[in-house]
Amino acid sequence: MNTAQNLPDLPRITPGTSPGEIFRIGSQAVNGSTALACSFSIDDVVLIDLLREHLDQIRVFAIDTGRLNEETYETAESVAARYGMKIDWYFPAGEAVERLEREKGLFSFRESLENRKECCFIRKVEPLQRALRGAASWITGMRREQSDTRANLEPLEIDTVNGNLLKINPLAFWSTKQVLDYARKHRLPVNRLHQQGYTSIGCAPCTRAVPDGDHPRSGRWWWENAEHRECGLHRRYQRGVRCEV
Repeated sequence: MNTAQNLPDLPRITPGTSPGEIFRIGSQAVNGSTALACSFSIDDVVLIDLLREHLDQIRVFAIDTGRLNEETYETAESVAARYGMKIDWYFPAGEAVERLEREKGLFSFRESLENRKECCFIRKVEPLQRALRGAASWITGMRREQSDTRANLEPLEIDTVNGNLLKINPLAFWSTKQVLDYARKHRLPVNRLHQQGYTSIGCAPCTRAVPDGDHPRSGRWWWENAEHRECGLHRRYQRGVRCEV
């Protein structure tokens, strides 16, 4: 049985390879279920549409951190209705959230990088670990252009952080313009936060609109240095080399 745990070296995929072809290559590399993580950003909605013919093979899941914007919930409902699909929602452990807020308050994540990572672990990383149980591979809407920490993103990676799953990034080579043009052409449901200047979708207190000309990732955890602006969902191990983000 060829699972992600005993994969050989992954094939090199060159720029210009279509998202559908990247998904095909990845899905053929493993035996087992595939999960697609959706934050209801424009990237993730485009990805769902691109893979719409394969949705019967893919489990789509989302993480409700408890601090999402209303616009994100609206987009989730629109996406589910458009594609007639079920979204598996995962939530942080209630006791962990209660303990965090009782001991450190509601905005401890702004006090230090350590506190922010603690909050992200409770609200995002631990639910992700549960969401990926039993999967052989998972799909993300990550792109190289999104941030410096993703500049060397590969379309196929081994995710040793989450049990040696195959991680498939079909949009790795796409530009922001390609994503926007595709969404407009196909009239996709787009999170209204994007129309308000948000270039990334996350928790409400940790995400804000980005002025024209600023880096797209600058709206996330803007009080931190740029190299720290990841939540821990995408700590990367690429071809045996650990990439801290």
